[in-house]
Amino acid sequence: MTGGSAARFLFLTYNPDAPSFRYRLAPVIAELRARGHECATVRLPSGHYGRRLWAVRDALQAADVVMLAKVNLTPPEPRLLRRWARRLAFDFDDSIYLRRPRTLGSPPGDSRWRRFKFASTCRAMDLVIAGNETLAAVARPHAARVTVVPTPVDVSRYGLSAPDADRAPTVVWIGRPENLDYLELIRPALARLSSRWPSLQLRVICSSFPDWHDVRIDRVAWSPESEVQGLMTADIGVMPLTDDEWTRGKCAFKLLQYSAAALPCVATDIGANREAVIDGVTGYLARSPQDWERALAGLLESAERRVQFGLAGRAHIESRFDAKVVSGLTAKLLLDLAQPA
Repeated sequence: MTGGSAARFLFLTYNPDAPSFRYRLAPVIAELRARGHECATVRLPSGHYGRRLWAVRDALQAADVVMLAKVNLTPPEPRLLRRWARRLAFDFDDSIYLRRPRTLGSPPGDSRWRRFKFASTCRAMDLVIAGNETLAAVARPHAARVTVVPTPVDVSRYGLSAPDADRAPTVVWIGRPENLDYLELIRPALARLSSRWPSLQLRVICSSFPDWHDVRIDRVAWSPESEVQGLMTADIGVMPLTDDEWTRGKCAFKLLQYSAAALPCVATDIGANREAVIDGVTGYLARSPQDWERALAGLLESAERRVQFGLAGRAHIESRFDAKVVSGLTAKLLLDLAQPA
């Protein structure tokens, strides 16, 4: 890239349809293209280490910046990339240096091999972009430059959730099937609240659903359209988590979605949840089963409080997490990286 000429960016990912790529990098690609720059995306296979990079060597050498999207390199890949690419960046939003816990409440698997790959990947980079401060702290001992950029949400997709006296009170959770187990943490609270509000339902927006006898489940199959409609017709968004190294790396994206739809939130007091939820202003941070029950009951009792918290939450998200703001920050980081040294 010289003067005012267009820069060339190459994005390497395991899956361009994965949520982390769609929410974190697809808007950045759109922003860069809108500014007249060239962007290409290559889907890497998970095996064939070393050989998979040889297949795209020409593209690597032609790019001004190569961005790895949540890809942990395996030797000899860091050395090959450093040889072929002019500038390298790495974006990640999960604890990819760990194995996820096998069961609810069990510790994450501490893998020396995963940590070695993660450290090697970070050392090869000119820039590491982490989704939150917990992840950034793990990367810093291995990387020359680390910056935190939260996962953005496109607030313009969401209208305002409005109270509806004729609607069954609805607590909503949205997420991937592998995270459904976390809902068990608040099942007892929801069951007790169901005795006070017999029509209370837990809406689950997912491709799989819990089968509970003590809490009414409203099953909504996920799609880009159903997630928006499903949130806008709910009353409270929830994000329960265990407290461990794996969950502390999560970026609280579902909380951003809830607040974008002007829903008050209740979330476990951990990690990035503390940035997404302002306790007592946009929702509540819960530290115990009793906290969960009190927080949900307080919101179910007061439509006025739900509206107040929801509007405050939307304003908070618009100022700090809206894609219009955040994606531009990432685009600028990459454009600065593309400048001649």
